[in-house]
Amino acid sequence: MIKINKENLLINNGITKKNSKNRKILLETLQTVFEISNPDNIIRSKIKLIENNLIINKKSYDLSQFKRIRVVGAGKAVASMAQSIEKILGDKITDGVIIIPDYLEKPVLNKIKIMYGTHPFPSQNSINGTKEIMKLLKSSNGDDLILNILSGGGSSLLSLPAKGVTIEDKIETSNLLMKGGATIHNLNVVRKHISDIKGGLLAKWAYPARIVSIIISDVVGDQTDIIASGPTAPDSSTFQDSINILKKFNVWNKISDNIKNRLTKGVGGKIEETPKFGDKCFKKVDNLIIFTNRDVCNAVVNKLQQYMETKLLTSFIEGEANVVGSLIGSIVLEARSQMNDKKSGLAYVFGGETSVTVKNNGKGGRNLELCLGASKKIKDHDGIVIASIATDGVDGVTDAAGGICDGRTIQRGLDNGMEIGDYLKRNDSYNFLQRLDDLIITGPTGTNLNDIVIVIMS
Repeated sequence: MIKINKENLLINNGITKKNSKNRKILLETLQTVFEISNPDNIIRSKIKLIENNLIINKKSYDLSQFKRIRVVGAGKAVASMAQSIEKILGDKITDGVIIIPDYLEKPVLNKIKIMYGTHPFPSQNSINGTKEIMKLLKSSNGDDLILNILSGGGSSLLSLPAKGVTIEDKIETSNLLMKGGATIHNLNVVRKHISDIKGGLLAKWAYPARIVSIIISDVVGDQTDIIASGPTAPDSSTFQDSINILKKFNVWNKISDNIKNRLTKGVGGKIEETPKFGDKCFKKVDNLIIFTNRDVCNAVVNKLQQYMETKLLTSFIEGEANVVGSLIGSIVLEARSQMNDKKSGLAYVFGGETSVTVKNNGKGGRNLELCLGASKKIKDHDGIVIASIATDGVDGVTDAAGGICDGRTIQRGLDNGMEIGDYLKRNDSYNFLQRLDDLIITGPTGTNLNDIVIVIMS
């Protein structure tokens, strides 16, 4: 079970009675986030085998129609998802290949081969695992059922650069876009057009096999063509869209000539576009999203309603983390100003995923930066506590899932010789919150369902 490190210290850091009480409630609620996000719990609740019928999200598949059942997949949650699917299907599975992050423990699997890749950037190991999946797909036929399990992190793990593009080209481009503040939508549009397996191409390689993609979403809006870069979904984006994104984030002139040449040839019709709606390969594909960030948000609301009135304000938060944090702080102050004194408290829940435009060489992550942005607004307001976490347990390139702050955060920083504005300018939110012992650390959770922001006020 996932546990928050130094939970008592995080509670006591509230200093005041109100802050400490609300920190305790908030941290207890975060345990609900980790429990509800557990891939094994998700699979067991969403997938059933009744006699010979596999039921996924109430959609039924008669397994007697297929000679082989093969499992492929990639993502942070896929290790646990594969284990659960093996428990459900047992010997009905013929074989399979999955790619999981190299920092996870090796799952116990009998029929499915485990390959390791890397995240947030691909590597040769990612390519090796993808080639194993490609080999399985190419050997499939119309009598096969392919269960394709996907989750967040799949874009980096399921990686096969297009002809003429190197893995170094892909890493450099992804890194430049991330540091430039690109969203996962922007990033994955580009990834699809420099890959030989993303953007519907997995479905094309597997045709005429029947494909059922079982998906845990890490994308705001839950578009199947964006999650893990949409390997089994029709791609609505184009080579021109990729170029536009690279220019928008001022990285077109910084990327390799290999990628420029490929995208330019694609726009000129010299390279075939990714498969679109109407392509025959998608007639034998079902993309089934079985769990989303909104599901997590709703579970958090249900938990918090035991203590106080709670509202889900949105599961669509995006934008610059510092700015979003400041906006959330403003919303909270308005709500607090209208609270009835007789109320036991009020809680707001937000879901989604922000981004950070990296301008300096500090250490941080989007959730940590969001916390500091919110801290500026709630300064000196007792009883307001805010936490923001990445459900995968890894915020940016740090070892923290996120952070927690309250109306005393800025003053505690000043007492330690830290000016919050200086740390935000350096993108150094990690070191600010680390010195205050207000980092939320869980270790990798083995799942990915975007970020959760919880606000409690009393």
